Amino acid sequence: MIGLDTREGERSLMQTGFGWIEVGKKTYPHDIIIHTDGSVSKRKKKVSKGMKGDYGHTPLSEFELGFLSDEKPEVVYIGTGQFGSLPLTPEAEEILSSFITVLLPTSEIIRVIEDEKRSFVALLHITC
Repeated sequence: MIGLDTREGERSLMQTGFGWIEVGKKTYPHDIIIHTDGSVSKRKKKVSKGMKGDYGHTPLSEFELGFLSDEKPEVVYIGTGQFGSLPLTPEAEEILSSFITVLLPTSEIIRVIEDEKRSFVALLHITC
């Protein structure tokens, strides 16, 4: 786990704004994935870019979710952006239906993640 500590009086270890997210003491200028082992990687949204015309925005697609079957999280968090605008393809929704899945705007979902005790993956979109 990423060891997020939200004890009273301490600053949250996750923050976000338009175009950035901070996890621990590291700031990322791109969408990220927090894996079940607590590691952070860049979201590989290029595999979904070809669908942008159909959705008006690069969606979260099934092509980005293959790692879930290996990691087997108890919960999948999808941060849908600062304004909640990240679309999901129907195929992505089908894959996510196999997991407890929480979709919220990124600024809201990071507060939920900080209290999570179960094994989880978080895909966090940082713009719209």
